[in-house]
Amino acid sequence: MDTSTNNVRVRFAPSPTGYLHVGGLRTALYNYLFAQRHQGAFVLRIEDTDRSRYVEGAVENLIETLTWAGLEYDEGPLRDGPFGPYIQSERLEIYREHANNLVREGKAYRCFCSSDRLEAMRKEQEKQKLSPKYDRLCLRLPPQVIEENIQKGISFVVRMRVPDNEIIRFHDIIRDDVEFLSDRIDDQVLLKSDGYPTYHLANVIDDHLMQITHVIRGEEWLSSTPKHILLYRFFGWNTPMFAHLPLLLNPDRSKLSKRQGDVAVEEYRAKGYLKEALVNFVALLGWNPGDEREIFSLEELAKEFSLERVGKAGAIFNIDKLNWMNFEHLRRKSDQEVLAMLKEELAHSRFREHQLSDEYLFKVIAAMRVRVSFVKDYLEKSPYFFEAPTEFDHEVVRKRWKRDTPAHMEQLVKMFRKLNKPFPTKEDFEKALYETLGNLITASPDGGLIHPTRLAISGVGVGPGLFDMLYILGRDESIRRIITAIEKIRIE
Repeated sequence: MDTSTNNVRVRFAPSPTGYLHVGGLRTALYNYLFAQRHQGAFVLRIEDTDRSRYVEGAVENLIETLTWAGLEYDEGPLRDGPFGPYIQSERLEIYREHANNLVREGKAYRCFCSSDRLEAMRKEQEKQKLSPKYDRLCLRLPPQVIEENIQKGISFVVRMRVPDNEIIRFHDIIRDDVEFLSDRIDDQVLLKSDGYPTYHLANVIDDHLMQITHVIRGEEWLSSTPKHILLYRFFGWNTPMFAHLPLLLNPDRSKLSKRQGDVAVEEYRAKGYLKEALVNFVALLGWNPGDEREIFSLEELAKEFSLERVGKAGAIFNIDKLNWMNFEHLRRKSDQEVLAMLKEELAHSRFREHQLSDEYLFKVIAAMRVRVSFVKDYLEKSPYFFEAPTEFDHEVVRKRWKRDTPAHMEQLVKMFRKLNKPFPTKEDFEKALYETLGNLITASPDGGLIHPTRLAISGVGVGPGLFDMLYILGRDESIRRIITAIEKIRIE
């Protein structure tokens, strides 16, 4: 088998059944990275032959999500290449022709069994604790009966004729040598009664005709691979290299599913995760660079990635790790990049009517950078930078706002009013506060003004440095907020 990486062609072949699962994103990413590493082609193929599961708009959503993640494909829908069309429902005649060829050569056969008979057969096998498998009744039909059934218009499927008592072996880049006994493989349906192919037939034909060199897909397809190996042999075609990726698991080691959290890429995007963080995180679900590095750009991943460093064991989806990566990638963004994202977030928030200058927002970004993991955190963790507080944290009021606090705060206001510029420096505010504190005999030296001032201007007891906050808000706004707090805060 050819294991070279010359003229690499890989494909991501999802079904348009809804949103893009994070497992699908990982499959697409690994194919993309492998193609990039070897200067190959990354093909997007839409496998829409199961019409019962087709979701309107899913193809468009899929393409848009891949584009958002930075996984630009070289050939596929809307980006035609020499092996199109790239949507399987537009290739039906190709599949029918190949299925008919297999029937003529005795490598497949027509099955006229009704769904009722197949269901009864399955129940009987279960009763006898046998593995569900077609009993090959139609394989034994005489040619004249087959012809009569066709003439009568009896619907049929085409099944592959799996050889008896044979060991089917193949090499998997991740799992090494794998083998299956043919007697345990069912005579798989290749062409359904509606003329549409099953995944197995269409997959093999398309991979061959599109000259796919490496099939990189999830572990759930490992048991189907011997069927595909047989089809390649039946058609007289060379097989591609296979690499079956490990399962994605919840922290309890169950298979990653909607029951235990979000699984759709679109859901993480909507929650504000950066594409760089999500791609970085997904890349490390099964692959490692061989050292302690964890933060990568897409370009860096493409330089480092290799299938040989993908493990066999299931990969744990750790949301805390993803959150940390989002923090790290956000921290690495320039102020200008964060500004653009913050303005977009503000435009869809309750603060959208407020007129805030870029200069002001840059100050907010500088103050909050180490405190936010998401752009939305600027709004959720520090709303006081965008509007004055209307409520004050009760617990902080109880601990920090004493009976003599209003009088002390009035003295602070007088001192702030002496500052002769609307936007004093942090040092100016600090000097004014400590000068006020020095004049107050009853104030505690460890924060008799600092905590109440923070509460007054923000409504809460935590946040960036107090003098950073005062500097950002400016003299007049800070004074307004302190006066409002004096008027509104009441203690028992």
